Amino acid sequence: MIDVIGAPFDLCGKRLGSRLGPAAVRLAGLVEALEALELHVEDRGDVSVPSGEVCGCGLRNFQPLLDVVKDLRELVMTSLIGGRVPVVLGGEHSLAMAGISAAIQHFEGDLGLLWIDAHADINTPDTSDTGNIHGMPVAALAGLPSGSEGQVDDEWRQLLGALDLSQKLDLEATVWYGLRDVDRAERPRLAGLPITMHDIDRHGVEAEVNRLCSWFDRSGVRQLWISFDVDALDPILAPGTGTGVRGGLTYREAHLTAELIREALDARGCRFKLVGVDLVETNPLYDSQNETAKMSVEWLASLFGKTILGTR
Repeated sequence: MIDVIGAPFDLCGKRLGSRLGPAAVRLAGLVEALEALELHVEDRGDVSVPSGEVCGCGLRNFQPLLDVVKDLRELVMTSLIGGRVPVVLGGEHSLAMAGISAAIQHFEGDLGLLWIDAHADINTPDTSDTGNIHGMPVAALAGLPSGSEGQVDDEWRQLLGALDLSQKLDLEATVWYGLRDVDRAERPRLAGLPITMHDIDRHGVEAEVNRLCSWFDRSGVRQLWISFDVDALDPILAPGTGTGVRGGLTYREAHLTAELIREALDARGCRFKLVGVDLVETNPLYDSQNETAKMSVEWLASLFGKTILGTR
């Protein structure tokens, strides 16, 4: 059973507009595509979000983000307690903190994270060139210190407190996939498995998906959360994002990735199961005829079992 939860929030990203992402993905036929796979889908609507930016001397738009993260975390926790798979539609990638932290708590730390993104998103306030919190969610989930002082540090501590990090994200059980824009300060923090576009170009999708599945298997995790930022896709094919970087996954590379992950999850003897998904950073303001939202829906359908011949 799948719960679709919208989070139309974009105040901590590079560009406004991804607040329209949940509506665009729904209009592209997300629920219908999943139901066509004979999956039971409930659309739980959108979490309430503030309407405007808030000025302050600390983290940019901190209070609106904190409010949204708390509410979204509660919705995801309810879904997990009910034995369902939450699919969170953003909005920008800072929202991933809510669902992933809920899953870490619910599964008592037994969680692997597959972060499919052009960016590592493991900056802290002291290493970020932009101050945008959408570049910091992995760092927050891992409980890294802010490296700052004063109001910024106070707000960062409040954010970590809202995530209830009695158990933090295990970076050794984290895989980044599709990286091609990693800040210098982030590189030493990639304690898990970073798979770059160079790796995918050189070895191929199948080899790299096998490598990430083996990594999760060796890590011993039994639950897997996938956080998919559409900027992992090449912006020529998926222009509807505020964080596009040239040289991303092609249409077929993306689908093959999803199809192979699904095969691994369905394989006899697989030690981990999919417990949640983020789909973030779809920005219709920069899209062409909703192509990015359509591609996102098709990618999710592949992840949940759609194949060319209709068999799993």
